[in-house]
Amino acid sequence: MDPKPRVVPEGGRLEYLQALVTEFQETTSQEAKEQVLANLANFAYDPNNYRYLRELQVLDLFLDVLSEDSDTLVEFAIEMATQGE
Repeated sequence: MDPKPRVVPEGGRLEYLQALVTEFQETTSQEAKEQVLANLANFAYDPNNYRYLRELQVLDLFLDVLSEDSDTLVEFAIEMATQGE
């Protein structure tokens, strides 16, 4: 599995979420993608993160994942896309 995103301690929430998005986009490991997507889905439960997730276009990332071959990734994406309904 790829190493965790490297974030400087003084980095904020936006920087951490950006590191997760970048890791998801760059990793070739299916296991790492699942872990990162799960982490992003968990961040979506906190309304304080909405503006950052919107800025980073994380919803678009989740919608793109709906076309993946991995059932696990698709399930996370559906959960995220239906969040708040």
